[in-house]
Parts: sequence; structure tokens; C-alpha cells
Amino acid sequence: MAWFVLARVLFIAAVGYSAYSLQPVDGGVYPNLAFGCALGALIVVLEVRLKDTSVTHMLGALLGGAIGLGIAKTIGAALYWANLGSGRVVFLHSVILLALPYLGMVLGGRRGEWLEPSRLIGLFRAAGPQRRYKVLDTSVIIDGRIADICETGFMDGTLVIPQFVLKELQLVADSADSMKRNRGRRGLDILQKIQKMSNVDVTISDVDFHEVREVDLKLIELARTLQGKIVTNDFNLNKVAQLRGVEVLNINELANSLKPVVLPGELMKVFILKEGKEYNQGVAYLDDGTMVVVDNARKMIGKTIDVVVTSVLQTTAGKMIFGRFLDPALAAQAGPAPVGATADAGQRPRHVPPPAAAAGGK
Repeated sequence: MAWFVLARVLFIAAVGYSAYSLQPVDGGVYPNLAFGCALGALIVVLEVRLKDTSVTHMLGALLGGAIGLGIAKTIGAALYWANLGSGRVVFLHSVILLALPYLGMVLGGRRGEWLEPSRLIGLFRAAGPQRRYKVLDTSVIIDGRIADICETGFMDGTLVIPQFVLKELQLVADSADSMKRNRGRRGLDILQKIQKMSNVDVTISDVDFHEVREVDLKLIELARTLQGKIVTNDFNLNKVAQLRGVEVLNINELANSLKPVVLPGELMKVFILKEGKEYNQGVAYLDDGTMVVVDNARKMIGKTIDVVVTSVLQTTAGKMIFGRFLDPALAAQAGPAPVGATADAGQRPRHVPPPAAAAGGK
């Protein structure tokens, strides 16, 4: 880093000495020296500003500017018949000579991703299916389930990991908070695991949007540029992206849709873990984390019991199952069940092990 600073100082000194020797500005030696140093410092500031710009965008700007300059010179040569002594004609020539290179440079810089090798090669290939891009955000990388989904082969297309997401992961991994640090390192390990998968196409994108500060908005702009989808766990990013017309794949919604279907009247075996909010209620949890609220189960805390499902509530946060504990003593007082009632159901009670047993099995 020190030699960068030294090179910049030497460059400013060289430009200042050149102006000191040649004196392009009237007024003496010292004004020319100051002019040269100021010009060198301005060039260094421009170099620092262009440091984070991708090479393809710079090439696009240079190519667009050159094309614009060529068109401007062609138009100027075509107007040879105009009266060059007129101030209006000279002004028109000047505007054309300035405007077209400027427009070409701006448009070329904005579309610089078209100069990436993969896109240039695609121009000479036979027409085929377009690549489908999936842009990963920080939350879905730290969550880790995306690696399991990729391993099963359900995630097709190209996974795009933006450079600004990697920077955010690195900041989290270098955090002073041990919890954040562990989460950031876990995210980097997940990325390394995905890159090693032979059936997954992973690319690191250098495209950045310096005029946008928030990472979520940068993700939306990148997905819109690539015409891809955002893979996330963030509820707010999900809503904002949908409002901006960008498709979103939410891992939490996928997990909720894959939970087993439970119908009213079905029997299941659950472990009552704690007391519910309402009177005489108990609360249990399935293996996937689904809450089961059981009536008449307050006295059965710490036991595995048979319950019958009464209703199922589906919300954006997940699924809740409501059931009722059939006390054997009360069932015996009510009389024996009709013959064939259980056979008609054609099912066995679902067994859900208690948390301690499930942890021990793993």
C-alpha cells in the first residue's frame, strides 16, 4: 500500500515539474507549478474513484466514447458545405463533438457487462436456452440450507454471488461479537462447500452500483440487470423485491410448503413440552418445529400422549396445529368406540419423539 502512495506523490511531482518547466499558464513560475500539482492531484482523485470500477465497465466506457467520437467526426466531415465562418455552425460542431462521445462513454459504461467473456462467447454460439441466474443474499448464505438444496439438485441455473455480499460476509466474520463472527465464518464455509459441488454453476459478480448504498437495493438492481431471481430468507427484502418487479425464491416459504400435511381427525403421538396460554392447554413441537397446541393436556406435561387433530392454521410465519387429548378414563366412561372406526381411518398414530430422545438419536 505504501508504494501506491509513493507512486501517486511522484506522479503529482512529475506533472508539477512539467508545468514548471514548460509554463503552459501565463503568470510566472509558481502559478504554473501550482497548476501542475493541482492537475496531478485531480488525476489521482479520478484514479481513486475508478479503483472499484470493474474492467468491463471501463472498457465499455472507452469503447463507447471512441465510437461516439468517430460518429461526431463523421457528421462534422459531412457538413463540409456549411458556412464555417458562422458562429452557429461552429457551435453546432462543438456540441456534436462533445455530446456524442459523452453519450457513448456513459452508455458503454452502463452496459459494460456485455463485454464479459461468457457473453462475448455466447454471441458466437448457436441459439439455446438462456442462462437462469439466482442471486444469493447474505441471509440465505448464513442460513446454510441453500447448500443442502443445491446438493439435492433442485437449484438449477447459475448461482450468482455478488462481490458486495462477500464484503458484507467478511465484515460479519471479522466482527468483535463472537456470535456474529461465527455466523460470518459459517457463511464463508457454506460458500466454499457450494463451490466444490460439481453439479452447481457458481459465479462471482464484480458488478456494483456505487450510487446505491443499501445492499438489499443493490441485490434488486443486480437481479434486474441479469433478469434473474433473488434467493433470500429476508422477509422485508422479499416484499421490496416483489414491489419492484423482481422474482424472489424464499427458502422459508419452501420449507413451510414441504412440511407434512396433517388433516383434521388424524391421530398423532406427541410429547407435551410445556403449558399453553389458555386454560388446560399443553404445547408440543414436531420434528420440523411446527407447534402443536393440545387441549386437556396441561396435566400431561413431560409425557408422550395420543392426540386427535382438530384444526390446522397456516400463517406467513409457519403452520400451527390444534389438537385434543383424549383422556383414556373419559373415553372408557363414554363407552367403547364403534367397531371399524379406526379401521375406516386406515392410519396409525404419528409418533413424534420427545426432544431429549430426538437429540440422543442424532
